[in-house]
Amino acid sequence: MRWIVFDFGEVISQRNPARPAMAARLGVSFDDFEAVYWDRDAYDRGGSDAEYWGRIGSALGVSLDDELVRELTAMDNAGWLDDPVLQTVALVEDLSALGVPLALLSNAPSTFGRLAEKTPWAKHFRHLIFSGDLGCAKPDAVIWARAEAVIGSSDLIFFDDRQSNVEGALTAGWDARLWTSAAAARAELLAEFGDLGP
Repeated sequence: MRWIVFDFGEVISQRNPARPAMAARLGVSFDDFEAVYWDRDAYDRGGSDAEYWGRIGSALGVSLDDELVRELTAMDNAGWLDDPVLQTVALVEDLSALGVPLALLSNAPSTFGRLAEKTPWAKHFRHLIFSGDLGCAKPDAVIWARAEAVIGSSDLIFFDDRQSNVEGALTAGWDARLWTSAAAARAELLAEFGDLGP
């Protein structure tokens, strides 16, 4: 049976709703915070929490001590994890119940990865792969081979909400598809695996 590989951010998760609270905690405007928050590439490639928040603090002219770094990291992770997209979780549960092998491939820091592994939906995935643990990130050419080595197969379908990641996966020979919604993915997979429930 073919593997299904899911991205996390804005596929399983909402677009982090904790961003306004984090901006307020730093005492800056939401727009100013947004301008620096999404510069997460080094963080996703294995950078530390302190390095990531230190860059944000420097850009915003705010001093961050270790306690504030821990607080912001906790807020950030909770924002991504605490309210998953229920329709996606239902799809994951239905696929798992059919015995479809599932994996997660996410651009995310290692601190996040350790928390994600403890979530209820994580039990449905045979492999949870985080870029922070690999030291590379989508759409790098190397990450697809590393993910295949973990999964143990190249016979898979990959869903990601970013076109650049889909294109990178296609170049690597993956059956990659742009994620638009759980309903659309369910319809696509219906032909592959049969009835997936409501």
